[in-house]
Amino acid sequence: MSRRVVRQSKFRHVFGQAAKADQAYEDIRVSKVTWDSSFCAVNPKFLAIIVEAGGGGAFIVLPLAKVWQIPDYTPMRNITEPIITLEGHSKRVGILSWHPTARNVLLSAGGDNVIIIWNVGTGEVLLSLDDMHPDVIHSVCWNSNGSLLATTCKDKTLRIIDPRKGQVVAERFAAHEGMRPMRAVFTRQGHIFTTGFTRMSQRELGLWDPNNFEEPVALQEMDTSNGVLLPFYDPDSSIVYLCGKGDSSIRYFEITDEPPFVHYLNTFSSKEPQRGMGFMPKRGLDVSKCEIARFYKLHERKCEPIIMTVPRKSDLFQDDLYPDTPGPEPALEADEWLSGQDAEPVLISLRDGYVPPKHRELRVTKRNILDLRPPSGPRRSQSASDAPLSQHTLETLLEEIKALRERVQAQEQRITALENMLCELVDGTD
Repeated sequence: MSRRVVRQSKFRHVFGQAAKADQAYEDIRVSKVTWDSSFCAVNPKFLAIIVEAGGGGAFIVLPLAKVWQIPDYTPMRNITEPIITLEGHSKRVGILSWHPTARNVLLSAGGDNVIIIWNVGTGEVLLSLDDMHPDVIHSVCWNSNGSLLATTCKDKTLRIIDPRKGQVVAERFAAHEGMRPMRAVFTRQGHIFTTGFTRMSQRELGLWDPNNFEEPVALQEMDTSNGVLLPFYDPDSSIVYLCGKGDSSIRYFEITDEPPFVHYLNTFSSKEPQRGMGFMPKRGLDVSKCEIARFYKLHERKCEPIIMTVPRKSDLFQDDLYPDTPGPEPALEADEWLSGQDAEPVLISLRDGYVPPKHRELRVTKRNILDLRPPSGPRRSQSASDAPLSQHTLETLLEEIKALRERVQAQEQRITALENMLCELVDGTD
């Protein structure tokens, strides 16, 4: 019998690469708050970073396209008025998490040991879980359809919570025996992946089955660093990326059904430590370059993209790397979820984001044989409409663009004037 020595996996050769300097975001004062958070959030359009500010709470939002339109008739101003204010916590809020399938449902957790679930569309509190955690909450994670929560707490207990019933359905004390903060995320199979510390302060990762919390599915020691390991899990590839606060590396593992269940893949290393990390959703990646993950690494004064790629020789769309993935459309309304309904995320294909390389574009060089035949009907004189389409179309398009630009500018000036009038009226009534 032949014995397989090397484990077969399409992700064995995933490698990380820092983006070029012109793709980084410079002169950003990243927050120095002592909170074990990623300090960064990313979607396919924008990058949000918590920044240093007196009193805290400030963040900067940058468009990823790096194209800025600066109006020439009014100065740019900071946004200081929120669309809606959610008031309910008695202490600082450190955790925010959107529901994976329900519209406008947001979870928040703070230093008051309370979890509140909001309907952001109406500003009302849907649920308040205020008697389940006796100490500071370190992390909260939804499962794939948003029916359960996995939480970790300073009391060293890992809890699985049904938020609508307000019940702890399973719990495990001292999943990691150390006193340092622990993190937990749901996997695609419904297991719980955790990071924490041993009693001897070694960093440790674990995999747990919520139906049997007595023994871990897998438990591995890492190293003796003090930085809390932040897990970023990709359900499409079942790869978990571990980014330690203060580390200069990203370790990544593949979770499978084969022992030892959590398989080490590789480590991306750099020279500078990371203050925080943002993780791009799958629909924001460049599938033409076999990019399977992208991080936004926060330095002291800048943000640097880190790209994870699977090397492939083929220029075709890689179906095995990009299964249908959760899209931006919700599957439920907030009231439907609160009433007890569950739904899996609405999936989209990433094939539309594939752009073939230029050298593979179809080019027709032969002349159409029909063009060589004489016209069958009576010959007519050439008119202006028979002129080459390229020049005629270009002039028309330029005129339309100019007219649209003038119209948009006029509308923006009108909106600005109305805003100023409204501010004057409000000041007058005060």
